[in-house]
Amino acid sequence: MAERWSLQAEWLSQRGYLFPWVPVFLAAGIGAFFALKFEPEAAHFLYVGGGGALALLAAWRLPYAWRPLGWALALSAAGFCLAGARAHSKAEPVLGWRYYGPVEGRIVGIDRSSSDAVRLTLDQVRLRDVRPSRTPARVRLSLHGDQGFMTPEPGLWVMTTAHLSPPGGPVEPGGFDFQRHAWFLQIGAWGYTRDPVLIRAPPDGSQPVFTARMALSRHVQEVLPGERGAFAAAVMAGDRSGIGQETLHALRVSNLAHLLAISGLHMGLLAGFVFAALRYGLALVPAVALRVPSKKLAAILAFVIAGGYLALSGGNVATQRAYVMVGVVLLAVLLDRRAFSLRAVALAAVIILVLRPEALLGPGFQMSFAATTALVAAFNWLRDAPVPRGPRWVQPVLAVALSSFVAGLATAPIAAAHFNQIAHYGLVANLLSVPLMGLMVMPLAVIAVLLMPFGLDAAALWLMGQGVGWILGVAHWVSALEGARGVVVSPGPVVLPLLALGMLLLMLWRGRARWAGLAPAALALVLWAGTDRPDVLIAENGALVGVMTPEGRALSRAKGAGFVASNWLENDGDPASQEKAAERWATRPAAALPVIALSGKRAAARLVGCDGGAWVVLNVARPPEMDEAMPCTVLDPAELRETGALALYQRKEGVFTVSARQITGARMWNTR
Repeated sequence: MAERWSLQAEWLSQRGYLFPWVPVFLAAGIGAFFALKFEPEAAHFLYVGGGGALALLAAWRLPYAWRPLGWALALSAAGFCLAGARAHSKAEPVLGWRYYGPVEGRIVGIDRSSSDAVRLTLDQVRLRDVRPSRTPARVRLSLHGDQGFMTPEPGLWVMTTAHLSPPGGPVEPGGFDFQRHAWFLQIGAWGYTRDPVLIRAPPDGSQPVFTARMALSRHVQEVLPGERGAFAAAVMAGDRSGIGQETLHALRVSNLAHLLAISGLHMGLLAGFVFAALRYGLALVPAVALRVPSKKLAAILAFVIAGGYLALSGGNVATQRAYVMVGVVLLAVLLDRRAFSLRAVALAAVIILVLRPEALLGPGFQMSFAATTALVAAFNWLRDAPVPRGPRWVQPVLAVALSSFVAGLATAPIAAAHFNQIAHYGLVANLLSVPLMGLMVMPLAVIAVLLMPFGLDAAALWLMGQGVGWILGVAHWVSALEGARGVVVSPGPVVLPLLALGMLLLMLWRGRARWAGLAPAALALVLWAGTDRPDVLIAENGALVGVMTPEGRALSRAKGAGFVASNWLENDGDPASQEKAAERWATRPAAALPVIALSGKRAAARLVGCDGGAWVVLNVARPPEMDEAMPCTVLDPAELRETGALALYQRKEGVFTVSARQITGARMWNTR
């Protein structure tokens, strides 16, 4: 006779396996904070924090069956308060208007924009006629035009004349919130300059780590010129500014772009190589091996060297996350615990969420922990399952293949949701590249750095370049294959949370109830397949309009507003270029929502009338002579600044409008 189900029995069956749920509920509270459409006040945090404290108290007093519920509420409340504290700690002035004039500052960041322009991040900013209390802590400038008057260096004080504007909102309602992203980077304005950037003062020596990073990058690219050197500089120093757009495209289409970002793979390979080299090196000296705990000593030294790599690579969020994960694994070695377990993954996630709650919203955090959790769960199952292992020499090959397959399967939906593409041959590319990355590229990178003080690193870098050349060759070959890249539509806001919930139930829950996770995962895929894209999209400055047609979205301009255009098309799952999409504008079907996009003051002044139900979009201020009694809806930049980007949905009942501000709400990062 089947046993009767009870809540207490279900919780008892999970005893010893509940800790991996700690970051899940912590993330739930963080997600709730960022999902709010209003800025919570101090009283709200007191209520939430007090409720969490009561829930924690109840967890000690309630019967065992109800204790996990108390812990879940307490952790969610803690996540909410942590996210609020972090957001307020990043408060800095945000430019509230468009600015054109002198800009001075100190270089604290060097990278490249999506248009392949060198981009500088400046702090200690000075703007003409702007009080220090209203001057952004940091600005980001893309450099165009003739820029041969200085070489960007860390700590260099520069000046130029630039166009600045406040960080823009989402390019469409529900899209990525660039204002929130800039807030946590403390970037209060961004823009561009076509004037020369000049040196105002030499580097002040206040950024020795950044200076060392860029010096390492320059040295590597001098020894290894071209794309090989740029790739090597990216994985050794975190400097991706030398990589061309063609190479970046090939790496993305082949699903090898993760090899550029210094994350779990690189940190794990480096720490693993150092740990193995030290442990087996000490074992070769019997007098030492018999007197010291070589395994634990190797773990300590690997942790220290990994910390040096963290600093040398720039210490961005992905690298910090990887370092925490490696640190947790090495700590488990020191404590004689199982190094690779779901508890270790959960502990790393908790540390990251406590230190950087905003990381939860980024694809890096989501993909990293999805891959790691899936790998640990899969190998734990294989360890206990009675499956044939095959000959010993085959097992490493199977392990690499299985790791690539599991990690790719776990991260594919997240990558598709954020980047709107699927690498159909990504598994092949990774199988041909990742082993070489671990066996050749990263070990030689470590050896090269160790030999650099003696000037003996050229041979190691040359050999490393051969491995990098193979990886780049694989990327270009795979990306050139027919059908290598698939495109998908962006999902709605509930799809990824539902999918994550389903997968977490499958991987973390014990017993038959885990299969209940298939329900939310299936629902997420159904909702994704039924995603309803807007009939019309209007950019927040009126510079671009996109109307959906049977062939795809028709764009009002073939050039200009390229970033907005590419995002719209990617979110539609449309592989067309902006120029191709602009060709559809003249052939829009008569049934499409009537939209008139006017560019410039002359075009706006020539409009003398319009039909009722039509939408007129201007990229300049509405001219005084335009009749305000016209039956159509007229939108100019001033009105759009209040609403943000607009989405129009044409239905039988009429036209429904959704604005970016409706989705994001009034938060501290978009109201200053």
